[in-house]
Amino acid sequence: MDQTTTHPDRLLRLSEVMRIVPLTRASIYRAIRAGRFPRPTKLLGGRASAWSSAEIAAWVAARLAARGGDR
Repeated sequence: MDQTTTHPDRLLRLSEVMRIVPLTRASIYRAIRAGRFPRPTKLLGGRASAWSSAEIAAWVAARLAARGGDR
């Protein structure tokens, strides 16, 4: 199935990511360095960064699935 028709992907700036994922800027970049958070896409020759909304949604879904029955 075509992802663009079912769940349009868009680019999120850090402030938007932080509203979705309750982590600080420092925690997000620390998790990126550790390979535990999606890497941003560099925009405008590397002067700006943005994250794929689909990758962030998948990361959140994986965290929720990983907790299993820990409710």
